[in-house]
Amino acid sequence: MSDQPSRVAVSEDAAALLRQLTAQHGPLMFHQSGGCCDGSSPMCYPIGMFITGASDVRLGALEVPGLDPIEVYMSESQFEYWKYTHLTIDVVEGRGAGFSVEGPTGKRFLIRSRMLDAIELEELGLAPQG
Repeated sequence: MSDQPSRVAVSEDAAALLRQLTAQHGPLMFHQSGGCCDGSSPMCYPIGMFITGASDVRLGALEVPGLDPIEVYMSESQFEYWKYTHLTIDVVEGRGAGFSVEGPTGKRFLIRSRMLDAIELEELGLAPQG
């Protein structure tokens, strides 16, 4: 377990959907891209269906009771804009991206964000120096 604060979390509703999707598809992961439209939504894939690369940043892992940790990644260029935020993956009714596994369920994942607090900024080495 890391000493650093978590950059990611999951809502109870999203955790319930992730348990269903894991039962259907096996272990999952998320990638938050910097695209437009659905490309800016968190995309959920079975592990191995989306290959991360050197330009992706691992934000952390979602802790869903009953499941292995679900890793969350973001493109490095997007991370530069979001590095001062904490992201919570949530779910709402509606049709999401076609490539994300929740698509056929009538629900879609989305990101809720908040600014990191002073303690989190300090622990992540992002606090202003001076």
